[in-house]
Amino acid sequence: MAAIMNGHANGHSDSLYGTKPKANTRFSDIPSAIDIPVSGGLDVDEADVELNLEELLDDSTELCTLLENENASKNLWMVISLAYAKQNKVDHAIEILNRGLASLSRGGPKEKLGLLSCLCWLYLWKCREAPRVVPTGQLVSEARTKDFYLQAATGSLNEASRVNPSFPPLFLARGVLSLLRASLQPPLKPMAAGMLEQSERVETLRQALKCFEDALRVSAGRNMMAVLGKARALFSLERYADALECYQEVLSKMPDLQDPDPRIGIGCCLWQLKHREEARDAWERAVEINPDSKIANVLLGLYYVDSSSRMPPSDPAFAPTYQKAMTQYIQKAFKIDKSLPLACATFGGYFLPRKAWPTVDSLARKAIERTDVNAIASDGWYLLARKEHYQDPPNLARATDYYNRADIARGGGHAGYIPARFGNAQIQVLNGDYDGAKFRLEKMIADSRGDSKPLEAMMLLGTLYAQDVFNNQSANVKEDKLNELKKAIALLEAVRLAWKDPKKNIKPVGSILVTLARLYETEQPEKSLQCLLQVEQMTLDEIPDSEKPDDIEDEDLLIAKLKEQLPPQLLNNIGCFQFQSEKYDQAREMFQIALTACVKIGEKDETVDSDALVTTISYNLARTYEAHGMLEEAKQVYEGLLARHDDYTDARTRLAYIEFRQNPTSEGPKAMVALYESDPTNLEVRALYGWFLSRAKRRAMNIAEDQEQRHYKHTLQHYDKHDRYSLTGMGNLYLTTAREMRRDTEQDKDRKRKTYEKAVEFYDKALQLDPKNAYAAQGIGIALAEDKKDFPAVVQVFSKVRDTVRDPSIYVNLGHVYGELKQFSRAIENYEAALSKDRANDPQILACLGRIWLLKGKQEKSVVAMKISLDYSYKALQIAPEQIHFKFNIAFVQIQLAQLIYSLPENQRTLQEVEAAAEGLDEAIESFGEIAHSKNPPYPKHDIEQRANMGKNTMRRQLERAVQQQRDYEAKNAAKMDEARKTREEEIRTQEEVKRKAEEHAAGEKKRLAEERHKLLEVSRELAERRAEEERRKEEAEYTEDEETGERVKRKKKKISSGKRKTKGDEGDGEDGSGAEAAPRKARAKSTVANSAAGSSDRERAPKKRRKLARKSEIKANSKFKSSEMIVDSDEDANMDDAGRPTNTDGSAPRQSTEEADGDTRMLDADEESDEDEDAVQVRRKKFSRRIDDDDDQDEGEDQGVGGVTPQADGGEEDDDDAATMNGTRKDHADSLVDESTAAAGDADTAEY
Repeated sequence: MAAIMNGHANGHSDSLYGTKPKANTRFSDIPSAIDIPVSGGLDVDEADVELNLEELLDDSTELCTLLENENASKNLWMVISLAYAKQNKVDHAIEILNRGLASLSRGGPKEKLGLLSCLCWLYLWKCREAPRVVPTGQLVSEARTKDFYLQAATGSLNEASRVNPSFPPLFLARGVLSLLRASLQPPLKPMAAGMLEQSERVETLRQALKCFEDALRVSAGRNMMAVLGKARALFSLERYADALECYQEVLSKMPDLQDPDPRIGIGCCLWQLKHREEARDAWERAVEINPDSKIANVLLGLYYVDSSSRMPPSDPAFAPTYQKAMTQYIQKAFKIDKSLPLACATFGGYFLPRKAWPTVDSLARKAIERTDVNAIASDGWYLLARKEHYQDPPNLARATDYYNRADIARGGGHAGYIPARFGNAQIQVLNGDYDGAKFRLEKMIADSRGDSKPLEAMMLLGTLYAQDVFNNQSANVKEDKLNELKKAIALLEAVRLAWKDPKKNIKPVGSILVTLARLYETEQPEKSLQCLLQVEQMTLDEIPDSEKPDDIEDEDLLIAKLKEQLPPQLLNNIGCFQFQSEKYDQAREMFQIALTACVKIGEKDETVDSDALVTTISYNLARTYEAHGMLEEAKQVYEGLLARHDDYTDARTRLAYIEFRQNPTSEGPKAMVALYESDPTNLEVRALYGWFLSRAKRRAMNIAEDQEQRHYKHTLQHYDKHDRYSLTGMGNLYLTTAREMRRDTEQDKDRKRKTYEKAVEFYDKALQLDPKNAYAAQGIGIALAEDKKDFPAVVQVFSKVRDTVRDPSIYVNLGHVYGELKQFSRAIENYEAALSKDRANDPQILACLGRIWLLKGKQEKSVVAMKISLDYSYKALQIAPEQIHFKFNIAFVQIQLAQLIYSLPENQRTLQEVEAAAEGLDEAIESFGEIAHSKNPPYPKHDIEQRANMGKNTMRRQLERAVQQQRDYEAKNAAKMDEARKTREEEIRTQEEVKRKAEEHAAGEKKRLAEERHKLLEVSRELAERRAEEERRKEEAEYTEDEETGERVKRKKKKISSGKRKTKGDEGDGEDGSGAEAAPRKARAKSTVANSAAGSSDRERAPKKRRKLARKSEIKANSKFKSSEMIVDSDEDANMDDAGRPTNTDGSAPRQSTEEADGDTRMLDADEESDEDEDAVQVRRKKFSRRIDDDDDQDEGEDQGVGGVTPQADGGEEDDDDAATMNGTRKDHADSLVDESTAAAGDADTAEY
């Protein structure tokens, strides 16, 4: 996409690419006609000649002559030349300007300044249209390239600068000239972070930037073309964020600007800043405004080309996206301008895979010749190189040249074009220059920055290293290619890791996975299998839905059916790795599917050698049957192969081996002999026959007379002196012989040592031919263990061999070595592993296990280990009852067990064990007698009889005494145990009794606490009910029924009086009567004093009353009280007699309501009470409660019919407010217990006690 980012950014305007501009966008100030004044005419009307500027002549000579003869002004020359330029006749426009400059040479230099500036711009225009290089078939002297017009523009600009260097249009022209000159120079090279490049191109771009800034300065920032030029210079300097700001500034100030369109530049900057979607939006907006914008169309097409390149070809969206890019956008841009370089380069890539070589050549050369962008020129050279590379026959020399030009056009070296460099590496591979290709590829990978390493280069380099490894494997002389192996694996695994990155969206390549599988095959077969399974899954995913069966619902059956469409070679390789991993069921299934796949591939393609595939896969299937113990099925497959190919020696060999395993005494040996006689020259047959001789021969005292040794020697002498199986077999023979040789004397020891050395020589020769021959390495380890006794070194050798060979013998040998090292647990582990490797009935391994458990029991003095040893010895004898030494092993273990049990103290053995040991001893004595009288005893007869006599005489008596001692010990111990048991039981009963009593006490305590808790809950419930009842009554006191609606509403607070006393005439005739209301004020005052004096002693003992001050805003300035609201104290003490009983003001007993009798407390105003932070506290009365009642019609401070009590307020001064208290309530006022007067009293913080 480099060509994308650089290409359209250089296109300041559509018209610069050679198409006819729109009349309404450029040259709109050129009139359609112009009058040329003519001097000397007779007719005054004919003094001016009208020139139609829309129908200009192709030959401008006469017109120029007329202008010269009439000494036309510079404006006429300028307008006429621009009229020609408007019609895209730039060469005529340049000619007219040159004639005009010559005509104006007699005038002042300033007359020519405008013409020189216009001429410079026209040369710059021609530079954009001129070819970059000399076109093919054109003479260099006649060619007008970009460089030619740049020199002409430079000359005009210099001449104009000599006239007036500060002429404003010249700043802009200098900037554009510098931009075009920079486009022909080599591109930027990557530098380290924080470093600035000082190349010629960078200096030219900086000069252009300065020129545009000067143009902005002289225009006071109003020249938008200068801002666009500055943005283009910043873009070329890779300062994309700054360039974006400039483009946005132009768009904000000139939103209708279309030629050039700043939206295109905005999209380019956003693309470089990795905002691809926003860039697409900007280009789509440009196309929406101007559908014929070729730059915007080609950029949108390249956006969709890039999007399709991120999709795998199998993606359903790939084809529509690519088709949209080419047909909807690129093709449209190409139709608008068939010489548009970017469109030509893109279309060339479209025709390249279609092998339309002439079209590719034409489009590529157009892109190279017409562009002023290095990246587009590089794309053109790359298209030519690929054409020469892939056409038949390829021209590799010319392709190499074109690849180099494409690389140099983008800077070469670190900044070069990676696809071109990769193409050169491919050509080197085709030419056989593998070292040169590796060097070039390594340089490409090293030059890449960050995570953007070229995966194609890594794949090719890894494949080249892998091929070195494969070639070395097939060569006769082996070299050390470990370094190449590591490099190949590292490179290909890095590629494989990149496939897993969802951001890169790269499809895996099956050939790379197959190569990795081959690299892992020897050292890490499990990873090789993983690679092949991934290839299998990839191939399954590529099967189209049309080829999938619809009538299979089971997923496993569906997958098995689909695998039949895969390549049989892949299935066969997967089955082989599963066979090596001992996954025989999976391997068998895979081989069966592979056979079906062979049939299908033969039906599709008759050229495929399906018979060879079927033969190989059938043989592998038979080997799987054989390894899985299905010998009859294996025989059937082998026989079928021989029926088709009677010379198939491998199948005949396996049949003979199976026959020998099934009938080792009769038919098996005959089959082996028949096989050997049928093909005695085949090394595989000779190897199997040597193996047969090692098991069927008679042991010879002299190795030279051994039949197996003669067979191997004959093979090495007459057939192949490097036969590895014969060399290993010879080493095994000498090793066995050395093991059985005596070492009584020094000569015997020396002869034994030399025999071991001879065996090691054969093993060493086999390892030289095959360094990974695990059997030869194991032989060397056995020789070291038996001759040198270097057991730690032997463990290392065997451990390495175990990772390669899965034969049970390696585990047996490891068990032997660990046994010698006294590491009995590891020895047992290896012996048991050998048993699990298809050797479960091997008596030798069972005997080894019996021996190692015996040694472990003796070391740890473990009766259990001794018994396990005896069990293994019995198993070995059961499998091979004819082997007398297994019977000896049983007797020996019984003797050892008897000795161990006798030596143990009484508390570590039991009577049953002692008696069983005595019985075993008797059996051992009897067995020793039988073994001593056998034909071939394992040890000298005298030694065996002597051991039996020792058991009869000594050990038997010892065990008899041990039995009696153990019986006495256990009897005494049983009595002690019985007594201890009774004591313990008594203690347990005592503890249980104590525990029971404690539980009963705890239960009683728990019951008591529960009862107390229940009582507390009852009390709490009663209190809660009483509190709820109080709250209910309180709520009833706060609400009343509305006289009009009858609804329950909250009582309203009584408005505070203005302080004026009501007159007698203002009082109404209420129900209570008017006599009390008309009582004189003095009487009330006297009564108040009297009552105060009477109850003074009680009030002195009463607690201090709570008081509340009114708001300061309501205090009158000239009032002698603190508040306009009365401060009311409780009148409880004022109405008490000497005995503490409540009285009215007249001394009579007060009337009490039902609620007062109950002793409930009422609050005056709950709302005011809560506002005053609960200053009015409810207190339960002991005898009665007071009820306060007042009426709006009553006189303030007076009581009707009852002696009123006016409490003291702030030192006993009277209050003018209405706040009366009553000792009783009339029956007709029962429905209005708390009214506005009460609320007012509540506001004054009145409390009842």
